[in-house]
Amino acid sequence: MNMTAEHKNEKIRSEASAGKPFLQTIGKLILRIFLLIQSAVVLYPLLWNVLASFKTNQEVMESPWSLPSSLNWKNYVNAFTTARIGDYMLNSVLVVIMSMVILLVAALPTAYALGRMHFRGRNLIINLYMAGLFIGGAYIIVPLFMMMNNLNILDNRFWLSAVYATGSLSFSVYLMIGFMKSIPRDFEEAALIDGAGYMGILFRIILPITRPAIVTLIVFGFFDFWNEYVLALTLVTSDEKKTIPIGLANLMQIQQYATDWGSLFAGLVIVLVPTVIVYMLLQKRLTEGMMMGGVKG
Repeated sequence: MNMTAEHKNEKIRSEASAGKPFLQTIGKLILRIFLLIQSAVVLYPLLWNVLASFKTNQEVMESPWSLPSSLNWKNYVNAFTTARIGDYMLNSVLVVIMSMVILLVAALPTAYALGRMHFRGRNLIINLYMAGLFIGGAYIIVPLFMMMNNLNILDNRFWLSAVYATGSLSFSVYLMIGFMKSIPRDFEEAALIDGAGYMGILFRIILPITRPAIVTLIVFGFFDFWNEYVLALTLVTSDEKKTIPIGLANLMQIQQYATDWGSLFAGLVIVLVPTVIVYMLLQKRLTEGMMMGGVKG
């Protein structure tokens, strides 16, 4: 009787184990179908935008879902000449570079001091930076505008970059503190024994180790600075100093009345290309940085 019961249990276990590969196959198939649908939802508007950028106005209005009859490169020429997308893009590049330099110069030493050193008031300072995560630039835009107006620093690309960097400082410090804490202190102690100072340790040991984290910070900062609209619209008034989001908004208003939809879509593609290139080049480093940030020291 016992042998019969054991035989039944063994048969049940074998049937259950035989059913697992089938369930796993079904689960993987459902997951792949879901990912394909999600990819199509994300990629289709981008592909449609690229195709529309090569169409004439008549094709955009009459057959928006069809392929272009020919590659109308004149739309891209108009986007650079008539719509001045190139000037707006150059302004954005300058603002992004200056913002990134200011952010890195301010965030990296701050994160090193708060993440690696122990001193009185350290926790209070960390909490103040964490509180800054809940303050968006749009929430303080009125007092910010008044302060910059009183200081006569409105309509200036450098000070716009400083505002961008300051707005991202809390998140950057919060992100880098997690990376700094994950580094073993043996490297630091060995450098101190060899006579290195704190700045030498920062630049020779800490920053090379946290290179993936810095790349992660640069990618996040690039996306934030490149696409920012509200502060640029408020703090920059001269047309020759406006960034690409403001230029696109102006282009949309102009081309809407000029019925030059092809140039508008061409401008959107031109703005999209740097974002895609940056993500493609730094995707691996970004993934490494996010994985490194998950290690707790």
